[in-house]
Amino acid sequence: MKLKWIYWIATTIIAAIYLLAGAYYLSDIAGVQRIFLTLGYPPYLVPILAVLKPLAAVTILWRFSVALSDLAYAGMFYHLLLAISAHFNAGQVAEAAPATIGLVALLISFATQNAARRKPSPNAVLAGAN
Repeated sequence: MKLKWIYWIATTIIAAIYLLAGAYYLSDIAGVQRIFLTLGYPPYLVPILAVLKPLAAVTILWRFSVALSDLAYAGMFYHLLLAISAHFNAGQVAEAAPATIGLVALLISFATQNAARRKPSPNAVLAGAN
């Protein structure tokens, strides 16, 4: 039961981060594009991420396909690593905090997902935790 609570708290945190980021990206595309330039990323990524971030959050929350959910986890993992790295490389250490919190929440969510979900993921760390 404890692992279920841990899973849902971590999953809610990561989903909220991604849903709010998608909404922010859509509400101020030009502003986010300027931020992306300071981080060394091309501005054309902003509209793409504005769509993919909420889709990734919905995919891990709804989990209509375990394989697709695991793919969303993988994409979020690499995205968060790149976000943390970009902020550190740009000298924006404080701005890396949301991505760092997101990465921790994502890892906890992924590791404990089999304790809270009916369809187990063969890739989760605690695969036998049902």
